[in-house]
Amino acid sequence: MALLLGVDTGGTYTDAVLMRDEEEVIASAKALTTRHDLAIGIGGAVARVLEQSGTDPAAIGLASLSTTLATNALVEGQGGRVGLVYIGFRDRDLETHGLAEALAGDPSLVLAGGHSHAGGEAAPLDLDSLRAWLSEDHGISAFAVAGQFATRNPAHELQAAELIRERTGRPVSCSHHLSARLNGPKRALTAVLNARLIGMIARLIDRAEDGLRDLGITAPLMVVRGDGALISADQARERPIETILSGPAASLVGARWMTGAQSALVSDIGGTTTDVAVLRDGRPAIDPAGAQVGPWRTMVEAVAMRTTGLGGDSELHVQDEGLIGGVTLGPRRVIPISLIAHEAPDIVHPVLDDQLRSTTPGEFDARFLRAVPGIDAGGLQDRDRVLLDRIGDAVRPVSEVLKTRMEAQALHRLVTRGLVQVAGVTPSDASHVLGRVDAWDAEAARKALDLTARKRTGAGNRLAPDPETLARMIVDQLTHQTSLALLETAFAEDAHEFDLPPETLARHVLMQRGLDRHRGLVRLDAGLDVPVIGLGASAHCYYPAVGARLGTEMILPEHAGVANAIGAVVGRVTIRRAGTVTAPGEGRYRIHLDSGPQDFTQEDEALTALSDHLLREARDTAIAAGAEDIQHKIAQDIRKAQAEGREVFLEAEITVEVSGRPRIAA
Repeated sequence: MALLLGVDTGGTYTDAVLMRDEEEVIASAKALTTRHDLAIGIGGAVARVLEQSGTDPAAIGLASLSTTLATNALVEGQGGRVGLVYIGFRDRDLETHGLAEALAGDPSLVLAGGHSHAGGEAAPLDLDSLRAWLSEDHGISAFAVAGQFATRNPAHELQAAELIRERTGRPVSCSHHLSARLNGPKRALTAVLNARLIGMIARLIDRAEDGLRDLGITAPLMVVRGDGALISADQARERPIETILSGPAASLVGARWMTGAQSALVSDIGGTTTDVAVLRDGRPAIDPAGAQVGPWRTMVEAVAMRTTGLGGDSELHVQDEGLIGGVTLGPRRVIPISLIAHEAPDIVHPVLDDQLRSTTPGEFDARFLRAVPGIDAGGLQDRDRVLLDRIGDAVRPVSEVLKTRMEAQALHRLVTRGLVQVAGVTPSDASHVLGRVDAWDAEAARKALDLTARKRTGAGNRLAPDPETLARMIVDQLTHQTSLALLETAFAEDAHEFDLPPETLARHVLMQRGLDRHRGLVRLDAGLDVPVIGLGASAHCYYPAVGARLGTEMILPEHAGVANAIGAVVGRVTIRRAGTVTAPGEGRYRIHLDSGPQDFTQEDEALTALSDHLLREARDTAIAAGAEDIQHKIAQDIRKAQAEGREVFLEAEITVEVSGRPRIAA
């Protein structure tokens, strides 16, 4: 009998589940995610599972971790300060391809160098300029290196990476390690995001291993990748970008295990995001264009999923323009007032009481700040450091911290870097006020909603007459935005074309009137034609209304709150590697490897050589990830053309996939 431990670290909760032979859930538990020290939350959840089940920690043969931290960081624009070394491109490419936006003010260097489509050197690599740039202190935590046609010849990326490691000792993310496909700017973006996540995911894995070890669990730790497969902890440290959509992918695997559904939409609501995907024939589809997370389209192979900045802890925004007014939610996560008051009641309640005694609403009512220790603070501006020192190590009201309007931008930078957390009103607080949840401080939530309800609309009226009315407005808005997220995914994945973007179709007046069952001279009915599997700790609070709105069956499985942790346990180790054969000249067939291009005189020889190389590499990686009973399959896409009455080889792409069960420790 094998005992398997699954752990999911989310933005709000850390979940743990103990299973027997991938067949039965023995115990499950939750603990608050502790951003300042992730081992505390992980240890708390796992300790409760062990206590519930009476399990000897030494009997656990496998531990597996899924996480939404990478996804959440990209949605919220957080992560470490990175430096991009861009080889063989032009300065204006940073702007035209969205890299400047992704860098968000972080440093970059455009270098001469790069290669041609055939893998030949286009220009010598300018290492002198790189040495000069590295001699300056840019406060960089990790580097991204992207070279022109590096997938055809990575020599310049590898040389630059070696020099960076030698001079700085910092981690380096090479674009050709993350994707074998062309499109240099998109690979560069993926490398930038990977570098931004390196420190965060390394801390998570390190603390997870420490927390398990402290409890006496010595089983190897696996991590869920964005396509639902498992990789080793060391592999996740090197390529943290592959863990984006890790949590959502694990939830899909868990949804399938819990329900046996063949065709359904799966919607997973967390504290920060709502992740929606489609199950077809019992399997989640892989996004051929690469994972989309927030505004970023990466080259990471992941499940076809739409991630929206909407969750139980989404920030509330008051719409005070117009005569009626209203509220919107997200995309940023904030700490719920009910939670911050639960943790610091002596600070939060007196501040809320003082604000309620004021006769006029304040701009920063019911908003607090808390610094997050242990995060690399390199590269901060002087104003940022002053603000960070002012916050100190306690919970502070925003009105006490911000002295001038100019400091608001400094606060934004601190929040973006993950150095400071904001607390404010969220749907979780609304649920406490309505009595649907009783986890934290409901009285503080009521005070915060009372303060927010006093804000004025364009007509000069209160936003809401009382906290309960505002709470219902917030929950109704979450229902509306969740329905939009589900409709967008349904339109995007539907077999039929509608000639408009999914976002437009979901919000179209005909669609919305159809959901309302409009009856007039025209009768309109609309809804989803497949069931929805609702996952997440708060799904039972919000999703019945979503199912009613969309006119479809809402399935809420027994273990919906720990679906990610279940998916982390029942996954398989799967490694894919891809490579290309090109024809640089008549009778020449070139394969493109990390060691450089190799030429052959026969097509079959080149195809066999590349297939063998990719299979060896994939098998070695799978074994290193802890796989056994390995199987493989090889796919070839050979493109040829007719020229002057004969067939001419153009290019071939070979993809190798190996898969095996994760090794269970005795």
